[in-house]
Amino acid sequence: MTAVKLRELHVPGSPLVLPNAWDADSARLVVEAGFPVVATSSAAIAESLGHADGQGAPIAEMFAAAARITRVVDVPVTVDAESGYGLGAAELAGRLLEIGVVGCNLEDTVPGHGVRPIGEQAELLGSLRAAAGDGLVINARVDVFLGAENEKAVLDEAVERARAYLDAGADCVYPILVRSPEVLREFVAAVSPAAVNATLWPGGPRRAELAELGVARISLGAGLWRAARVWLAERLADLG
Repeated sequence: MTAVKLRELHVPGSPLVLPNAWDADSARLVVEAGFPVVATSSAAIAESLGHADGQGAPIAEMFAAAARITRVVDVPVTVDAESGYGLGAAELAGRLLEIGVVGCNLEDTVPGHGVRPIGEQAELLGSLRAAAGDGLVINARVDVFLGAENEKAVLDEAVERARAYLDAGADCVYPILVRSPEVLREFVAAVSPAAVNATLWPGGPRRAELAELGVARISLGAGLWRAARVWLAERLADLG
C-alpha cells in the first residue's frame, strides 16, 4: 500500500484512529478489527523485546519488528521511529521504505539531550522528506507539552515548532499528551488546515471530543500493550 492511501485518511474532524501494535500478531488483530492502518508503538516494541523505551533497543531489532508487521498485513503501516536512532535522513528513509513502511513518527526529543532546537529538527525533517519523496507520511512529534506544568505557557513554542516542521515537509504534527482540550483546540486552529495527531489516553478527551476539536489522527501509543500486560499479570496472579 502506498503513502497516498495513508495521507488521504488524515481528515481534520474525522480522525484516523490508530490502535498501536507491537508485533505481527497484534498487527493482525488491528486489521481484523477493521482498522485501515497499522501504527507501531516504540515503547511497546522495545519493552516487548526486553529493552527500555527511548532508543534503548538495538536499531536492527526495532526495524526487524516493523518488518515482521509489514510482512503479515496488507494495509499501510506507519512506524514510530523515535528520534531517528542517530541515522542520517537518507539512511533512515531508505531503511523504512525497504521494509515496506509508508509512514513514520519522528520526535523532536533526543534521549538524554532534551528537545532539539527548532531549526535543527526542521532541517532533519526536510532532509527526510527530500530522501523519501512522497513515499513516507511524516508525523512530526512536538514534545514541549511533555511534563509542562503550564500548557498555555508552552503553546506558542509548540505552534512555532509545528509550523516549522510543516514548512519543512511534515504531513502531520503531533503535540503529544496535551491534556487541556482548550490548549489543543488553540493548537489545531493555529496550524489549520494541517493535520494534527492527538493521543487518546485515560482521563483525557474521548474520541468524539478529539474529533470535535478538529484533530485528523488519534493514537493510543502504548496503551493497548499496557492494558494487555495488566490483563496477563492478573491472570497469572489468579494462577498463583
